[in-house]
Amino acid sequence: MRREIETLGLWRRAHAVHDFFAQRGGADVARQVAPERVVNSLEVQSLTKTFGGLRAVQDVSFAVLEGTVHAIIGPNGAGKTTLINLITGMYTPTFGRVLLNTRDITAKAPMELPALGMARTFQNLQICMNMSALDNVMVGAHLRQNSGLIAGLLSLPRLRREDRVCRADALKAMERVGLSSCAKAEAGEMPYGALKRLEIARALMTRPSLLLMDEPAAGLNPTETASIGKLIRQLAAEGLTVVLVEHDMPLVMGVSDTITVLDHGRKIAQGTPTAIRANEQVIAAYLGADGVSEAGTALGHQEAA
Repeated sequence: MRREIETLGLWRRAHAVHDFFAQRGGADVARQVAPERVVNSLEVQSLTKTFGGLRAVQDVSFAVLEGTVHAIIGPNGAGKTTLINLITGMYTPTFGRVLLNTRDITAKAPMELPALGMARTFQNLQICMNMSALDNVMVGAHLRQNSGLIAGLLSLPRLRREDRVCRADALKAMERVGLSSCAKAEAGEMPYGALKRLEIARALMTRPSLLLMDEPAAGLNPTETASIGKLIRQLAAEGLTVVLVEHDMPLVMGVSDTITVLDHGRKIAQGTPTAIRANEQVIAAYLGADGVSEAGTALGHQEAA
């Protein structure tokens, strides 16, 4: 019962945060995509993954519109991690396809995807703590640098030019995520919230058309979470497509244009934050069947308030 009450409270808080962002051009009304510009950045087609006799993901399909924030949510064990690993090439699907900007990337290895326009951040930070913040961000550009080992050892002019360009791009990426004052800081001395932004800056160095963010708010306090939410909306407004995997429902409801909901490996719903918040099947997945009536009534009162 305590879990049900806590989860219901989270849904109520999500409603309030959703309205806050909506009034400022956020969720649902963030952008109306003109019909002539409806382009799918990502298409997931009938993805299925089995491990032995277990189907971790079952026939999941959805499309992500260019320049939007598309969230993937679901209870623990819903299949979110497996789905993301399928999209990013960590796993090979048992069945189905993944298209990035209409190109089939199903058989691509993870290290090939940045060059094709997909970048990813991780829930567990992939930061080199003994390097400076700027150097960490510059690592993200390694796929764009073409000078070989010999050129590097000899410090040839071409490599030096590439390094200057890379450094300038890294500074711009840090400014983009609000870390312009931290360029010389040692990563190991930076607060956790700043490290989350640092990883986003590094991902932006690959110049992606689509950024997949895995639990960007994990471990953050409410102020830091709100700041990450504003950054996500900013990136989308700049034209970047964002696929967001997140447990923080207020954040999801506040920044998303579209939400796909998984439960037991299947897609059970998809729609705007308003539609998902009122979906009884989604409420049942989070609260259990016994909580549907109570949660639906409470959400309805919130809607009318």
